[in-house]
Amino acid sequence: MSEFEILREVDGSKGRYVIRRGGEEAELTYSILSPQKVIADHTGVPDAFKGTGMGRALVRRLVEDARAEGFEIVPLCPYVNAERRRNPDWADAFDV
Repeated sequence: MSEFEILREVDGSKGRYVIRRGGEEAELTYSILSPQKVIADHTGVPDAFKGTGMGRALVRRLVEDARAEGFEIVPLCPYVNAERRRNPDWADAFDV
């Protein structure tokens, strides 16, 4: 469970996870290829939030949803890919 409130927004074939705090947003955006495959496109965390764990929390939420909903993640985003490599126990959620 994350210490951050993470919202999930979906609009057609695009989606994002977002944490809002103090008028700023940290986000992880993704593209939906199919019900079984999602591309993690970009993770953005404002400088004011660097080092807080927000980026990792966003990726963890994506992994949790992938497992719960049965889709695989294509880690196009360099940050998501780096977190995948740091967390080998997440391997089941990724298509690499």
